[in-house]
Amino acid sequence: MALFKKRTVGKPGEWYYCLEHKKVEEGPDCPAKNRFGPYTSREEAAHAMETARERNLEWETDPRWHDEGRKQEPPD
Repeated sequence: MALFKKRTVGKPGEWYYCLEHKKVEEGPDCPAKNRFGPYTSREEAAHAMETARERNLEWETDPRWHDEGRKQEPPD
């Protein structure tokens, strides 16, 4: 008997966005490396790429993540 079984069907109500197929899936149909989620609704999963872009922009412009006093040297 296997200790870990591959779950082929996700739980009802778990929504994912598949990066490979570019579609919303209920339950984890594709490998974890190819998906965002879980989300609580189909609508939320459908906006996964937009949410990721917004979060990336917030991170890129967050002054806590940048050394303002440090001068950037050009690479050799």
